[in-house]
Amino acid sequence: MKVPLFPLRTVLYSGGPLALRIFEVRYLDMISKCMKNSSPFGVLLIKSGSETGPATTYDIGTLARITDWYQGSDGLLGITAVGEQRFRLLSSSREPDGLNIGDIELIPTETTRTLPDEYRPLADILSGVLEDLGCLYETLDKKYDDAGWVGYRLAEILPITPEQKQNCLEADDPVRRLEMMRELLHTAAPVTRFKSI
Repeated sequence: MKVPLFPLRTVLYSGGPLALRIFEVRYLDMISKCMKNSSPFGVLLIKSGSETGPATTYDIGTLARITDWYQGSDGLLGITAVGEQRFRLLSSSREPDGLNIGDIELIPTETTRTLPDEYRPLADILSGVLEDLGCLYETLDKKYDDAGWVGYRLAEILPITPEQKQNCLEADDPVRRLEMMRELLHTAAPVTRFKSI
């Protein structure tokens, strides 16, 4: 399977929102083709380099499908996309306009796992935070009983490093991902606040 690639300094997760402002011609053309064909593009975290120039990326990323678009007051195109299936980048080539095309293999979708009771406090924290995050999360189906969904949402909103976010993306076990989130919360927050987690 071949898809256009969009290297970013952010990690996209399955079911998660992605808001972008597009100004480079190569990506304007890519977005136009994706919208015309109802096809996804691939999002990969940048290891080194920049979003506007040459970049090396991690090999595990997420397909993104455009759900909305608008023209900003500054004339730039804005899009909202949602994360779909994870993929592994096998190889890539660069088009004359600078767009990278990836040859990818899809990573099998995780089996839905019910949220274990011991991680219920994480879902409670997430529920309280998502209400304050605005329009990006308003239209998302809330799945607080789904271990994978809760883990991904925590990973995308917590102030952790891009490398930690990538580790969460690459973890194949949703319960292990929840454990990673719990450990990170213990590290990032006062113990008294999360002592019941």
